[in-house]
Amino acid sequence: MVLAGGRSSRFGSDKALALLDGRPLIEHTLASLRRHADEVAVAGRHVDNVASIPDQPMPNLGPLGGLCGALDYAAKHGFDSVLTCSVDCPWLPTRCLRHAPSYLKAQPVIGLWPADAVAALRSFIATDTRRSVRGFAEHLGAEPVEADLLPPNINTPADLAAAQRSWT
Repeated sequence: MVLAGGRSSRFGSDKALALLDGRPLIEHTLASLRRHADEVAVAGRHVDNVASIPDQPMPNLGPLGGLCGALDYAAKHGFDSVLTCSVDCPWLPTRCLRHAPSYLKAQPVIGLWPADAVAALRSFIATDTRRSVRGFAEHLGAEPVEADLLPPNINTPADLAAAQRSWT
């Protein structure tokens, strides 16, 4: 599940459509997820030929709204878990894929979440004002995973330029 509902305010334009090696970031991200998942979907925006999942329990909750929508979708469609990443994640470290729940310590939006955690996430959203993915991960008892090589965290055009230099 690509969590793509952000406003890209630090980036200054639609980050999902920013080009890395001549292709939009979201295309790299979807290709990376397809190598690890049975089905790929996007939360928070429409992408042609990809399932679009609305944020839950309401829009504008940030990554947790996308995660909640993804877990709800997974639970209703018979999936055991959901692998998440942000729209600016052109590749995934495989260490996150060992078991659910786990998340990348340096980038908690990259994680593997059990589909049956949707009720716990709804409760967390209703009661925790921080509404952070890391906070939910800790609440759930998810394992923080270290990675030797981190995917880029692209928040600014300078971050994209650095990712481009390391990509080629």
